[in-house]
Amino acid sequence: MADFKWYVIRVISGQEKKIKTHLENELKREGYDTRVNQILIPMEKVIQLKNGKKVAKERNYFPGYVLLEAVLEGELAHIIKSINGVVGFLGAKNGEPDALRPSEVNRILGKVDAINEAGDNVEIPFHINEAVKVIDGPFNGFSGVIEEINEEKKKLKVIVKIFGRRTPLELGYMQVEKE
Repeated sequence: MADFKWYVIRVISGQEKKIKTHLENELKREGYDTRVNQILIPMEKVIQLKNGKKVAKERNYFPGYVLLEAVLEGELAHIIKSINGVVGFLGAKNGEPDALRPSEVNRILGKVDAINEAGDNVEIPFHINEAVKVIDGPFNGFSGVIEEINEEKKKLKVIVKIFGRRTPLELGYMQVEKE
């Protein structure tokens, strides 16, 4: 039985998907696809707020890197390095690529799985002391300043002036927009 090991390939950032496709096609053409178990681009699901709406997006967890599980013998490493957009292998010593330790692989793959299971990983587009306008609820139209951000509850503590007094309001991310 072949001994598959994980390797990290450095690639041009932002072109990981394209390079992965090139890798798969080239390895199949050269007849090395049986020596490669899988090629992975670790992705995380991120939810951003755009115009008051939640937008789910996938983002590369390790930009500029692609994971490869393979038996790296003979010409295979050279073929991979010759693919357009591939910079080289991470941790290559004396021209020989270094395989990841099993603990590193488990940590990387476990972290990516945990992130995908967590799902609603909302990217907070707000900052403390930022001016915002209330767009929903009884205080619609009021302007204020963010004093606190509660990531767990996905709430903001916004200070608005009502009748000349500073009044704290607890509002959801979707109830305000940047001014």
